[in-house]
Amino acid sequence: MSPELTTLEMLARGIAIGALVAMAASFARPGLQPHARLAGALFCLGTVAYAINTSPVLHQAIGWLTYPIHFLSLGGAGLFWLFIVAVFEDKPVSHRTLWPWALLTIIGLAGVWLPRPQASYIWVAHNLIEAGLSAHALYVIARSWRGDLVESRRRIRGPFLTLVTLYVITLSVFEIAESLGFFYDWFRPLGAWTLAFYCAAGAAVFLQARPELFGATLSAPAPTAPSPDPGDRAALDKLAALMREGEAWRREGLTIGALAEDVGVPEHRLRRLINDHLGFRNFAAFVNDRRIEAAKRVLIDPERSRTTVAAIAFDLGFGSLGPFNRAFKEATGLTPTEFRRAANSGAQND
Repeated sequence: MSPELTTLEMLARGIAIGALVAMAASFARPGLQPHARLAGALFCLGTVAYAINTSPVLHQAIGWLTYPIHFLSLGGAGLFWLFIVAVFEDKPVSHRTLWPWALLTIIGLAGVWLPRPQASYIWVAHNLIEAGLSAHALYVIARSWRGDLVESRRRIRGPFLTLVTLYVITLSVFEIAESLGFFYDWFRPLGAWTLAFYCAAGAAVFLQARPELFGATLSAPAPTAPSPDPGDRAALDKLAALMREGEAWRREGLTIGALAEDVGVPEHRLRRLINDHLGFRNFAAFVNDRRIEAAKRVLIDPERSRTTVAAIAFDLGFGSLGPFNRAFKEATGLTPTEFRRAANSGAQND
């Protein structure tokens, strides 16, 4: 590669790394939810490692550090996916959300150790998995868009979705082409400037790291929420009646639009009321909070000990057993069956 192209590439990688370091530093600010903070820092670290690892010039410059940098870069797409689910769906960092990173890292290590013919196929598989994870991350951003109750987070979904889609497509084309043996001198500079552009854009979006964007999922009113005015108070009272006496949460497929129509307020206003005064960050968490509490009462009721978990799930408004099990375990740390078994064991001991 010519010196001019090398200089352009190094400049682009410097911009990308600088933007990522600044963004990572912003996650250290107080007031952020720990899981979102950790996911953000890991994502920045993995992307910095990727920016260094894909440059032969930087490889030579860092010496022995190339080994840990290479290791960190192998699962970068898994850390990106972790960041997305932590920010946009408030998922915690756990063994369940870290497995994509672990899988990509293991496959990447196999690609490093195997001889060239076999390694080429391993890297193609690695890149395809990266593309699949990135596609699922895009799906996550779009899936929970309408039910998102945090207005600042709703506003960035569209731009972020567009930027990430374009970057994933570009990166996948470059990496798969290289894995198949196609390479041109302008690949790395163009890839570096693409990375620099998206890192700078991401930093512009996330640099402030506002607490409302990265805050914890709450089940109580936010302490800084203003007192509701009479109109909001009336809407909150009607919402409470619909959820309590009307048991609107039992409806399968209940949407915030349908509930807003029942309350008699615009959808955007109901989002604000639930987020500001009830403390929930997404509509599914708001509805499932009622459903899980009802499920607990049924599961510990000895008179309903023969009611199947599936029947309970359908009765509470879940469309299938899987979402019910996941929501219940996220809320309690136990599956419904484990919760019932523990409750029965405690009752027998008493």
